[in-house]
Amino acid sequence: MKRLLALSLAALPFPLAAADWPQFRGPDSAGTVADATIPAKLKIDWTAPLPGRGLASPIIVGKRVFVTCSSGPKQERLHVFCFDSDDGKKIWERQLKATGRTMSHPKTSIAACTPCSDGKRIFALFSSNDLAAFDLDGNLLWLRGLTVDYPNVSNSLGMASSPLVIGETLVTVIESDSESYTVGIDVKTGRNLWKLERPKAANWSSPVTWRADAKSTPVVVLQSSKGLTGVDPVTGSVLWNYAEGASTSSSSVVAQGVIYAPSNGITALSPKADGSAPDQVWRSKQINPSTISPVILDGKIFAFNSAGVLATADIKNGDAKWKLRLTGPFSGSPVGANGRLICVNEKGLVQVVDVNAPEGALAGQLQLPLKEGSKEMVLSTPALSGKNLFIRTDSALWRLGE
Repeated sequence: MKRLLALSLAALPFPLAAADWPQFRGPDSAGTVADATIPAKLKIDWTAPLPGRGLASPIIVGKRVFVTCSSGPKQERLHVFCFDSDDGKKIWERQLKATGRTMSHPKTSIAACTPCSDGKRIFALFSSNDLAAFDLDGNLLWLRGLTVDYPNVSNSLGMASSPLVIGETLVTVIESDSESYTVGIDVKTGRNLWKLERPKAANWSSPVTWRADAKSTPVVVLQSSKGLTGVDPVTGSVLWNYAEGASTSSSSVVAQGVIYAPSNGITALSPKADGSAPDQVWRSKQINPSTISPVILDGKIFAFNSAGVLATADIKNGDAKWKLRLTGPFSGSPVGANGRLICVNEKGLVQVVDVNAPEGALAGQLQLPLKEGSKEMVLSTPALSGKNLFIRTDSALWRLGE
């Protein structure tokens, strides 16, 4: 009985402030946060330069914003930055040298995985499979060169799955055509708690957390071309499988105990306690998220298709509501709050969508002044905190406000 209690407590997350955005797509990897406000008219508050490119989104812990980038002729220089969220001043920077492969598609970079935090530490994973843990003041706690431990894992396009913290376990997805695994790492020591063999296929989707309800023990949901797998974050034990395939780039989203998976369009799944395959609540091929992760806001699910059309459906039954064509193309996922979505296209056009308008409506937009004459792009997902929006481009971190 004591052991079961200890396992349950170990799986509980560390407390985070209401305004924190601690990982890819924010709290619960949902792309939304209840206490944030998105104004229709945005302005640029400050800009902080970055020495290299990255797809990694910024994360927010308290009054600090953390972001990664990579630089150098072969992107072998790995950077972790901490900025003051109020004025954009650099608090600290740490640099590492890649120990793994630094090949990637020209559009992406080695800083493709969004870092994450448990409120005490920052965990930064790079496409070179280098993983580092820092405290909030930038002190290095531990460092893993995962390619040294598992040398056959690589991807010619680059790795991009973002890590996830659940309690004292850092869930790290390292999956490719040659070797694939997901590892649960002790947040304090950097040592493996468990290692799970995974399908041998390139995979850029990120794990999410599922709970039956607010009081239930969390489950890690891993996604691959084969489908979805529920895993105990403490032991690495497989709890259930959904085997009807899923996207290897667009990640699932969870709301009110239901997993909305990018599988055959969108498939809503309700896991069961007996270890059998989850029940299918509904499936809609009209909502096809392409490579961009969906988001849930105000009882509706939103997803971009490959043509840059934002489509929405009711999360209860999958019934399609409306479609809205925005100015694309898009690579980053939308984020939302207070009835509005922020959608940032690759050319830095920030578009504010009123999702409660009868057919959806563009409520405002702002063009980021990207470097003239360059091929600078915006490929990452924004972060929200309070009344502020944080966006990273190839050359800078930006804070937008009202």
